[in-house]
Amino acid sequence: MDMKKLVVITGASSGFGLALAKRFANAGYPLLLLARRLDKMTALELPNTLCRQVDVTDKPAFATAVAEAESVYGPTDLLINNAGVMLLGSIENQDPLEWQKMLDVNVMGVLNGMQIVMNSMKQRQTGTIINVSSIAGKQPFATHAAYCASKYGVTGLTAVARAELSASNVRVLSICPGAVSTELLGHTSDPAIIEGYQQWKQSVGAIHITADDIAQTIQFSYELPQAVSLREIIITDTKQDA
Repeated sequence: MDMKKLVVITGASSGFGLALAKRFANAGYPLLLLARRLDKMTALELPNTLCRQVDVTDKPAFATAVAEAESVYGPTDLLINNAGVMLLGSIENQDPLEWQKMLDVNVMGVLNGMQIVMNSMKQRQTGTIINVSSIAGKQPFATHAAYCASKYGVTGLTAVARAELSASNVRVLSICPGAVSTELLGHTSDPAIIEGYQQWKQSVGAIHITADDIAQTIQFSYELPQAVSLREIIITDTKQDA
């Protein structure tokens, strides 16, 4: 039986990242889990797993952690750029520091991760990069201006990277989830916007889609043959109408 190859997951301490860590560990993959909260990752006690406290905007620390994991488990075969922040606000009064944080984490963090692994993947003529974008990277939503800007950015840069790497047999995919119950909204600083978002979710009806549903979809797209590229997946609760 072939040893499964290294999977690197950013933002692995909560939400999609935590669900991805559990799912890929259960499937027998060696893992590198990266997030700012180390305790949430180590508490999982997953086998064949390195957990490192890394901010994806810190490219040297990101690269060092990947190199450490590769020295143990071999080259990265799958990078899931999942780390992200959602700080909702209106353009007229949102703190520009919140705009900058979203652009730094959601865009620069993804670019950092891709640059760290892509040259090795090109040389090996194999590998997969999956960038977690959002339905807000495909269509606009009120109070989501800078978040949309960052996620439209992820959707766009994924398409460019796909074109750059396709001749080397490297897959670059984007997954665009709709509303899912995770901790993501908790970082928004305007309580009125949080309340409005919750009211919108209630108007839709119960949001039944889970972080594990997203993780299952990502695992499925990765485990297809290397020649098969699910370039872009938009995945929402059936009841979400926008």
